[in-house]
Amino acid sequence: FISNSNHIPMSCDGVRDAMPVLFEILKEEKEPAVRAVLGHFIFVYIHPYMDGNGRIGRFLMNVMLASGGFPWTVIPLEKRNDYMSALEKASVEQNINDFAKFIAEFVSGNK
Repeated sequence: FISNSNHIPMSCDGVRDAMPVLFEILKEEKEPAVRAVLGHFIFVYIHPYMDGNGRIGRFLMNVMLASGGFPWTVIPLEKRNDYMSALEKASVEQNINDFAKFIAEFVSGNK
């Protein structure tokens, strides 16, 4: 269960099946920024833990960005609702375009 979300996390069996797929996607994607956005979104979508999935997802995103030479990216508290809305829309509508644009604006320094 995710509070204030229409996204229903996977079952334990679904998580067990999905995590290796996530690792394979991350291994195959060579572009660090794309890998970071995909990794963050898919990890949070899978939602493998009872708590802390968003924090871990943002940490993983930053590790992948930093490994590609990008700056560490922090989403300011005043943008938290925008972040959550973009993530919710991506999860429910199965389209990460707005989420990717939101993250890209922080990475490129436009925010």
